[in-house]
Amino acid sequence: MNLPQPKEMLGALLAHPDALLVVREPSAAPRPAPGQPGVASDYVQATPEVFIAVLGGSSEPLQDARSEGWRVLAFNGHVDLGTGIRTSLAQIVAEELDIPLSRLDMVLGHTNAAPNQGPTIASATIQISAVPLRRAAAQAREHLLTLAARQWNVPRDALRVRDGVIRLADAGDSRQLHYGELLRGQHIRLLLAPPDQEVRLKPAGEYRIVGQTVARVDIPAKATGELSFVHDVRVPGMRHGRVIRPPHPGRDAGDFIGRSLAELDRESIAHLPGNVQVVAQGDFIGVVADREEQAIAAMRALKVRWKPIPPAPRLDKLEAAIRATPSTARPLVDEGDVDAACAAAATHLRRSYVWPYQMHASIGPSCAVADFSDGRLTVWTGTQNPHMLRADLNRLLQLGEDRIELVRLEAAGCYGRNCADDVCADAALLSIAVGAPVRVQLTREQEHQWEPKGTGQLMDVSAAIDANGELLAYDFAVRYPSNDAPLLALLLTGAIPAEPRTLEMGDRTAAPPYRYPNRRIVCHDMAPLVRASWLRGVSALPNSFAHDCMIDELAHAAGADPVEYRIRHLDDARAVALLEATATRAQWRRSTPGSRGRPGADGRLHGRGVAYARYVHSKFPGFGAAWAAWVIDLNVDPATGRIEVERIVVGQDTGMVVNPEGVRHQIRGNVNQTLSRSLLEKVVFDDAGVACREWGGYPIMGFKHLPAIDVLLMPRQDEPPMGAGESASVPGPAAIANALFDATGLRFYEAPFTPDAVRAALFPASHAS
Repeated sequence: MNLPQPKEMLGALLAHPDALLVVREPSAAPRPAPGQPGVASDYVQATPEVFIAVLGGSSEPLQDARSEGWRVLAFNGHVDLGTGIRTSLAQIVAEELDIPLSRLDMVLGHTNAAPNQGPTIASATIQISAVPLRRAAAQAREHLLTLAARQWNVPRDALRVRDGVIRLADAGDSRQLHYGELLRGQHIRLLLAPPDQEVRLKPAGEYRIVGQTVARVDIPAKATGELSFVHDVRVPGMRHGRVIRPPHPGRDAGDFIGRSLAELDRESIAHLPGNVQVVAQGDFIGVVADREEQAIAAMRALKVRWKPIPPAPRLDKLEAAIRATPSTARPLVDEGDVDAACAAAATHLRRSYVWPYQMHASIGPSCAVADFSDGRLTVWTGTQNPHMLRADLNRLLQLGEDRIELVRLEAAGCYGRNCADDVCADAALLSIAVGAPVRVQLTREQEHQWEPKGTGQLMDVSAAIDANGELLAYDFAVRYPSNDAPLLALLLTGAIPAEPRTLEMGDRTAAPPYRYPNRRIVCHDMAPLVRASWLRGVSALPNSFAHDCMIDELAHAAGADPVEYRIRHLDDARAVALLEATATRAQWRRSTPGSRGRPGADGRLHGRGVAYARYVHSKFPGFGAAWAAWVIDLNVDPATGRIEVERIVVGQDTGMVVNPEGVRHQIRGNVNQTLSRSLLEKVVFDDAGVACREWGGYPIMGFKHLPAIDVLLMPRQDEPPMGAGESASVPGPAAIANALFDATGLRFYEAPFTPDAVRAALFPASHAS
């Protein structure tokens, strides 16, 4: 099996006889800001971090039959989670270097090759982490042009480059050199220019690759079954492991964590074939066998007795549970006199919105392969946090980060943190214990129950308008149980105490986008209720659910059209343009209500909803990613409460679009996942913890229920690229809730909008009985 060899690759690059490298001097990664997630590490690698490598000629292990004498490698610390970011980053590099995509390979996330640019979160790859990569490519291009100018004794501006071939601008001069020829016999290293140093970037008006639809570079291997996914990794001598989790699924805080094992009967599986070994450390238990089916059999047969576990917190009434949890108020905005404005208002609305706990719901359970040999650990992983995971593994194993290598391959999609990190620690512990490479794959039950959940959330909103419908005041309080989930093995082995850690993560998009002259915004930070981590949209999606449901209700109270009312109270010109364009594309009809509770001739209730949001992420006040707006058409069967989504128009302003079809794919994926989360998904808890064990207990939307999705991209190629990975999801729940009001005449304040929830709203007396 041809596995990536990042450590050997880096060594070959640093010794390559015909190379131009753009590097950054190694330094410790920035420490997490107070109240923010992350792992502090002082580790500094011994070798430079490479961003761009232009190679003249081939040498092992860097040979590539396509290169015909020269090629380019580009490195980014973020990873591709199935969004096609590998392709978009390649377009950026190929554009700036002016080379064919066929000569370029992207290397993403490997800890021993890619720079440490933090976890792949917050739609930040193109918006933030691609910036030094683009500048590095421009530096390399300019240096190569300078080399050619010196060789020909002409000014740099007398030269032009196309597809890696440098020519004179004077068409009468036929001299030309390709990049590989310029680098023969030279090993050049350029330091990456600091952010405040000017770099000659290609003007957007000259782009030939960025802005064009390019086929994803990862699809051919996936279509033909070549190595793409970590689940497919096989190494010589590899054995198979399975883990046995304690009986408190989804709970990672409390005195019982790491101290619950009462008895382990190793002899209960001594008769099984496969040279079965049992590994136990604290509450961590695993089995290793020669074959996978043997490990599964051992996992099922091993007799384990656990101590009594305290009951889990009651979460069947989530709003009450969140309100009852101690919290610390963190004021974010206090402008004007909210109380006086509300007291003098013509209309004053008070509402509470509830968002449920949800799963990342990865289709494939998490998997990893670990090999501990000669005091060094190599892990093949699907993590989205390679460098952070390396630090966590060192906390667990105390090997030294220089002795831990993470080779990043793709895994099942999650758009947040599933069990991909946890299973790496499982595999590492088992490999060290048995002295062989070990592959661990979780069961569906383990993935469902133990993945860190997208946290529940409670938003209290008070808003006021005057007699003319003008916005007066907005009083917003969000309660967000923390989403910091330590590596599970650290807790189960007792390496760290199972103490809850309160983070400041509820403030994403906490301020509404609309013009309220009096505003009070408060975030109530609190400890986690169950094991939780970030999920697509983090707290911004529930916060926007509250913001845009409230503005819709205010528009109705003012007797105004919902689209016009939003536009009237927006100061952001790009937001206004986006809403107008999306409404036009959807053929929005001004002040044309839907069924409002009266079934049509077909017996169904029909409604249309609109919502707008800009995803503002990172610690308040944060900074914005893309702008997004939805117009959704749906109908409701009043007999069953079942919602059928007919059509969605999604407008998005992403600034410069690197790969138009790639962005459309991302938006459609955003929409599909958001529909599933809004209409179906909700984690159920019992006295032990997470009760959802399989897809029957946690249904997700199937392909046959997906509606037509019309994607509108705003033409902004002269603007900086913005994060597109999450933005289109953020206005979705409010758009659906607003369409439900238009169909039923009822407001919905708690997701998901399941058939049972809709029927209970339509027929409250029947539901109560």
